[in-house]
Amino acid sequence: MWNATAIQCFKDEAQALLDLIPQLNEDFDKAIELILNCKGKILITGVGKSGHIGAKIAATLSSTGTPSFYVNPLDLYHGDLGVIDKDDVVIAISNSGYTDELLRIVPSLHERNIAIIGMSGNPNSLLAQNSAAHLNIAVKHEADPLNLAPTSSTTATLAMGDAIACCLVKARGFREMDFAQFHPGGMLGKRLLTKASDVMHTQDLPVVSSSTPLPEAVSIVSEGRLGICIAIDNDCITGIITDGDIRRAMQHSKADFFNLSVGDVMTRNPKTVPPTMKIVDIDNILNKNKIHCVLVADEENRLLGVVDSFSTVI
Repeated sequence: MWNATAIQCFKDEAQALLDLIPQLNEDFDKAIELILNCKGKILITGVGKSGHIGAKIAATLSSTGTPSFYVNPLDLYHGDLGVIDKDDVVIAISNSGYTDELLRIVPSLHERNIAIIGMSGNPNSLLAQNSAAHLNIAVKHEADPLNLAPTSSTTATLAMGDAIACCLVKARGFREMDFAQFHPGGMLGKRLLTKASDVMHTQDLPVVSSSTPLPEAVSIVSEGRLGICIAIDNDCITGIITDGDIRRAMQHSKADFFNLSVGDVMTRNPKTVPPTMKIVDIDNILNKNKIHCVLVADEENRLLGVVDSFSTVI
């Protein structure tokens, strides 16, 4: 009586594998070349079901002549990163491409110039963006009648691993006798990866000059959402004025307030960061200096955008 359900499951998973074919691109060739040129070992990592599949892929690769091991990303994050050498390649698996436990280790791998082959169902994910090569394992739906349990997606991931193994077997001229020798008897991350350029405000920035009358700056600060005005002179950042600066100026200057300019009360040489700075580092700057925003600038101190404390909450 359950044959029909089983048959539908087989059809759905078979179709998921066929759908992988048009998703193959030059990144697959690049992934194979990275593994072939690897002078160390292949480390495969993933969480949950992805981890179980990763362990199977590691076993398949090892048995076909590519030394591979599965490592849990939580173990790596909590002290086991030393198992990865500079000559190794990491295959990171996450169906969403946003698994926090996995993304946490990516900055450390980048810092050590260790190549990452990402495998996910989202070619625009953080994992994909931070991989030397990304393998798209997206499926239209799971074979599970509820479309919840990883079924088609895990099958697709396993098949992609098998495809890698098959290519390596062919590339290395792996033989039956070789096979016999191996058979004697797998959003903090977001914060660690996201850069200033990913979250900075760039539209309708509250820009004035240092000579702008202070009352005019008050209107600009009030109309904006950032609570600041940025002084730009000769295309370069010269200062910043906040709503707090305005209140203090009103309190101290009294009637002379309306005769002041932005340059009279602005903070000169405000905190600036490059567009490549990670938001976790920006958060530290905000907290350390007790400020609510930083300016993003290029090497010539020209304004690119603004990152405020709300932008760093992911």
